Formats: sequence, structure tokens, C-alpha cells
Amino acid sequence: MSKIKLYFLTGFLGAGKTTILRNLLENMEGTKVGVIQNELGKISIDGTVLQNNDIQMIELNRGSIFCSCLRLSFVDALTQMAQKGLEYVFVESSGFGDPSNAEEILAATEVMAPGAYDFRGCICLVDCYNFLDQIGDSETIDRQLKHCNLAVLTKVDLVGSEQIEQVKDKVREINPVCPITESANGNIDRSFYDMDLMLYKWAECEDTTNSSKNKPKTFSMDFTGEIQKEKLEAFLAKIEPDVFRVKGFFKVEKEGWEKVDVVGKKRDYAPYEPQPKSQLVFISKIGIALIREIAAAWEECVGLPMKLNN
Repeated sequence: MSKIKLYFLTGFLGAGKTTILRNLLENMEGTKVGVIQNELGKISIDGTVLQNNDIQMIELNRGSIFCSCLRLSFVDALTQMAQKGLEYVFVESSGFGDPSNAEEILAATEVMAPGAYDFRGCICLVDCYNFLDQIGDSETIDRQLKHCNLAVLTKVDLVGSEQIEQVKDKVREINPVCPITESANGNIDRSFYDMDLMLYKWAECEDTTNSSKNKPKTFSMDFTGEIQKEKLEAFLAKIEPDVFRVKGFFKVEKEGWEKVDVVGKKRDYAPYEPQPKSQLVFISKIGIALIREIAAAWEECVGLPMKLNN
């Protein structure tokens, strides 16, 4: 029986992992595919984007799959996927996922599901729009690139050629051997399927930096009703300096349901199917103090009842 081709997708918050994965899945009709998706918070926003009756999916939330807090669950999920007769499995890690210990996880999976997987490599997505501003924010970005076998520069359609070259130079400083490709508008060159990415290994397996102690705080907001776009924009602008990421769904007056995605200074909106209620997930730069900032900004900019959850 053929082994399951296994790929890990890494990349910092907002790099476009879900967008790229969705693009890959749309072009795999008739192929038996599994997805393991990992989110830091307890609410899965991106999981709803990927849900498809043809896809076998397992969601692992509230931490990183490379951290001891979820590592056993990750191995168990891979073991479950091995029993479903799949041809491919894609693992989308959280934006703070540090895959430095991926080889240990693969070794543990081999014990539980001997000969099931052909690990094809770790693909790291690099957000060309925000990368140069993010690189100093977290050691995670450095680790993701050190331990990847292919770097994909996303959002190249949003920046100039000079910035693309600057990002490439920085990637090369961190990982001098991995191939580098570019992605515009969420599309990806599929030639990596035919490449032996494992030839491009730079760093040896090491302890991950992910732990329950350094996991960023995440919070969520529930809101019932509609909101003016201008008020939502003002609120998001107010909290922008204190968050790594904001994502979710909101019902906007005159425009209906929209998917909301905030990374750095870039705010994106896209039409989305109706949801039971509006929800936003916040990944904090300032720990639990973000609760106070969210409450104050919401009161000032919107002033309607909402529920904040940790």
C-alpha cells in the first residue's frame, strides 16, 4: 500500500496558510486528502473556511501542536488519519508553531502508525507585506524558517520588487539552502509536489520554543446585531498596536456578513456566509492587559453590548 504524502505548513500569523491550503485543496478533487488544523485559541475561525465534505479534518486548538501541551494529541491525530485510506495529509500549524522538534513527532508517529507516512517536507509561508516588521517580534519566525524545506513568499502582489528582494535576503540569512518561490493572490506553484524537499535541510532537530508558559494570550468577542463599517474600522485601528492578529466574522450594516482579518496595519474584509453571531479572535502582544484595551476601545468606538471571553 502506498504511503501517505505528508506536508507541514508553517508561517507566522497572517502569512496566508489557510488561503494557500484552500487553494491547494480546490485543485485536488478526486484525491483523498486529510487536514490537521491547529489554532492557538479555543475557537476555530479558519476551520470553518476549510470545511468540506470531501476533506477528512481534525482541529487541534488551544496551543501549538509542537508544544508538550498538544504534542500527544498531534501524534494521535496523525495516527487517526493513517487509518482513513488517504493519499495526502496537510498539517497547518498555528502562526506561533515552532517546528524545531518535528522529527521527534514524526518518530513517535512512526511507532504508532508504522510505515504510514512519507514526510515530504515543511513549507514555510513568509508574508512579504509584513515580514520585515514582524521579524523582531518573535523567535518563532526565525525557527520556522530554519526548519523549513521550502519558503514561499506570499502577498508578493502587494509589495514592490525591492521589498521582495529584501525579504529574500533576510530569508537567506536564516536558511541558506531552502528553495524560495513566490505566491500572488493566494496561488502557489505546485511543482513542489515533484521535488524532493528533504534534500534541503538546514537545521538539526532541537527543542521547540513552544511551551504553555510562553503561549500568547488569546481572547474572543461575541456580538449580536449589526455594526457600521466605520465603527468597526475605528475599533480595529484602536487596538491594532496591541495585537499580533485579529480574525473572525462580523455582520456589517448595508454590506452583510464579512470575514475580518487584521495583520499589522493591513485590514482585509471579504464577503462570507451568514453565521449565528459575530465573532472576533484576538492574539495579544500585551498579555491579559488586552482585555482592558479591547473593552475601552469598543466602548469608545461602538458603545453596544458585547461579550468578551478568554
